[in-house]
Amino acid sequence: MSAATLFESNLKSLNFLHRGKVRDIYAVGDDKLLVIQSDRLSAFDVILPDPIPGKGEVLTAMSNWWFKKLGHVIPNHLTGIAPETVVAADERDTVAGRAMVVRKFKPLMIEAVVRGYIIGSGWKDYQKTGMVCGIKLPPGLKEAEKLPEVIFTPATKAPAGQHDENISYEEAEKIVGAQLAAQVRKIAVQLYSEAAEYAKTKGIIIADTKFEFGVDDSGKLFLIDEILTPDSSRFWPAAEYKTGMSPPSFDKQIVRNWLETQPWNKKHPAPNLPPEVLANTTAKYREVLRLLTS
Repeated sequence: MSAATLFESNLKSLNFLHRGKVRDIYAVGDDKLLVIQSDRLSAFDVILPDPIPGKGEVLTAMSNWWFKKLGHVIPNHLTGIAPETVVAADERDTVAGRAMVVRKFKPLMIEAVVRGYIIGSGWKDYQKTGMVCGIKLPPGLKEAEKLPEVIFTPATKAPAGQHDENISYEEAEKIVGAQLAAQVRKIAVQLYSEAAEYAKTKGIIIADTKFEFGVDDSGKLFLIDEILTPDSSRFWPAAEYKTGMSPPSFDKQIVRNWLETQPWNKKHPAPNLPPEVLANTTAKYREVLRLLTS
């Protein structure tokens, strides 16, 4: 891992397209994209003012590893082209280890969230209604309890600064169509289930995760974005897991927990993170990469 921290890229050799919560995207010809994983961190859908050192490199390494491991389930957007070969010589350090060249697909306008445990926004919904995204769950579940079966709980894709909203499967069907919704649900549950089984052998619980999908011109489905990283998943050490609380985690829960103690309305601008929170988050991201991929 390099010592350099990247909050925002500014490449001159490629046409800039979009800056998201974490990723900066540039055009590579007409049919490919350069996706740079910055060290920005978003929490409660707000980009925080302080980057997490090395985070983009962890996300890139972990995504590439999972894409390869789960490639038998569904094709993904990777091209195999080295990012350093598509930028100017003086920009190679910016992309090294934190970028990928991918095929350009039309993204589906839903997030494919899969839950194996009741936590986060799902726990809040369950406390109010006994359901998550319209799915009725057994009464009396405790926070962080394992669900009787894995559930698919889609969400809307909100622009930066706005909150993703949990939606029912029926609403997801209205957005992407019944056929694609069914395909996404089946594949997302399989991806999560296989990843969770593997992670268990490494002493890690994957409580939940989110996937993003895109389609090519013929309507064929591909896995896009990043997958099964500490940004998009909740990773818990199995040895410290217990119900009735939010377990210790290898992800940005450290940041969320600190923010929950602050007098902040969860809108931009977010408060600055203390140095120890930044350092602990970096350490957790790197540790889970080591544990899962070693």
